[in-house]
Amino acid sequence: MNDTPGWASPGSAPSEGQGPDASGPAEPADRPNPEQPAPQGPNWSKEQPPSQWSAPTGRPGTPDPGQAPPPGWGAPPPAGPGPHGPGGYGGGYAGPGGYGGPGGPGSWGGGWGGPPPAAKPGVIPLRPLGVGEILDGAVSTMRTHWRTVLGIALTVAVLTEVVAVLVQGFFLDSSSAAALSDPSATLDELTAAMGDSLLNSGVVFVVTLIGTVAATALLTTVTSRAVLGTSVTAAEAWRDARPQILRLFGLICLLLLITVLVITVGAVPGLVMTAAVGGGGAVALTVLGIIGAGLVALWLMVRYSLASPALMLEKQGVFRALSRSAKLVRGSWWRIFGIQLLATIIANVVASIIIIPFTFIAAAFTGDGVTGFLNSAGGDIGWTFLIITGIGAVIGAMITYPITAGVTVLLYIDQRIRREALDLELGRAAGVQGYGPGTVPGS
Repeated sequence: MNDTPGWASPGSAPSEGQGPDASGPAEPADRPNPEQPAPQGPNWSKEQPPSQWSAPTGRPGTPDPGQAPPPGWGAPPPAGPGPHGPGGYGGGYAGPGGYGGPGGPGSWGGGWGGPPPAAKPGVIPLRPLGVGEILDGAVSTMRTHWRTVLGIALTVAVLTEVVAVLVQGFFLDSSSAAALSDPSATLDELTAAMGDSLLNSGVVFVVTLIGTVAATALLTTVTSRAVLGTSVTAAEAWRDARPQILRLFGLICLLLLITVLVITVGAVPGLVMTAAVGGGGAVALTVLGIIGAGLVALWLMVRYSLASPALMLEKQGVFRALSRSAKLVRGSWWRIFGIQLLATIIANVVASIIIIPFTFIAAAFTGDGVTGFLNSAGGDIGWTFLIITGIGAVIGAMITYPITAGVTVLLYIDQRIRREALDLELGRAAGVQGYGPGTVPGS
């Protein structure tokens, strides 16, 4: 089975027989015909190598294979006259049509400045990406296609925040939150308060995870089109994502099940000890077990973080998408974790700037006011407080979701460019000149 599916534009069926290994490497398009005679002149030998791959020669003829390569061979020569004179290997042949001269057959843009820059039909250049380019691509996608991006993000944010507010309003116990800040609270009260806090935090985390995965999946189409330099409406994005919705929810449920199982396994020893003997040691064991299980869950979540774009773009099944994500992340876990963590920090800082004023406004409408809210470490959390802070959270999520989703999709594309030469297929899909069939990476 071919494990590296090609790039299919969203909304179109995968082409038959296409893939990264469908055709072997071909010679560059501008390679001279071996049957044609080599150009003759005072500065050309009878047998010239292809100018695209050859190194500069300061004198006519071919260098002796037994001699060591002269200075500058295979690297850009320094500016100015070299050790062999103005036309030697140190300075490059500066004559008309020579290496280093403008328009010479061996020059790149008139000098040794490296290969020409990669094509950029959309928000990213078609080559392996750096951290700044990934972040810039996510922001550029949100800025260029803001109507579609913000519309999808707003819809997902409203749905997830309504669920979070309802859960906190019906199940969050203010007395448990107050017990955690009470120095005179007993051990049993602290244990019960910690359990309630972890339960509520877990529910909010689950709702946030569902919203993040759903936003990533729905924004995958928008980001993939932005890479090709084309736009898409919210209706088109939904039409492309709709056939994969059931599989997407299956993926979300499986990721949640994995997280819950890992956390449960880590917490069970401490919970059993707490029920049997109690005491501070049991509480400490529970906390340590949950922390250790959380680290394992974090490792698994990063390992499977590219499953959502793989499922949406490659039209894969749930388990196949998880396998593709694990394969793309293998060997790059720390890099992907670091980029996603950086994107999350940036997005949350921007969202906090929006949410904090709403928190103070909500506190002003509580019975104790802003001063009482700060002095009581949370104050009276009622429906008014939850609704007002929920509005701020929705506005913040409209910024958080597009950035995190865009970074995830661009990480998926970047990993496929690095491992599967996806940039060639993206160039052909975008209609970029020089990315036709038979193009060799780096040519």
